Amino acid sequence: MERHERVAEEIKKVISQLIHREISDPRLPLTTTVTDVVVSRDLAYATIFVSTLGGAEEKKNLIDVMESAKGFMRRNLARELDLRKVPELRFKLDESIERGVKMNALIDEVRARDRAFQAKRDQSEDEE
Repeated sequence: MERHERVAEEIKKVISQLIHREISDPRLPLTTTVTDVVVSRDLAYATIFVSTLGGAEEKKNLIDVMESAKGFMRRNLARELDLRKVPELRFKLDESIERGVKMNALIDEVRARDRAFQAKRDQSEDEE
């Protein structure tokens, strides 16, 4: 694993802890998750992907809270990680969990239709 990947893992761990233990903004959704962190090879930038289950308002609040706490998070990263320069933090909303939930719901719906169709077909074969 390359250095920037190791740094990304450490940033993910620290930011997750900060979100759940230190940030007390009432706008922060309870279901906030850090799904991934991508750090540039030169360690200048860290893109932090965050996710929450909820509506558009919760998602907007999540990004707003992350942006307002950016300085606090960088200071804590500087304290926790042994880096000469702490990367600039960028936050992006990750909707992959929500897409996964929707895909699972669609798959369940198709399976239910398939079972209903099969049951109907079996019933009509029994009647013949």
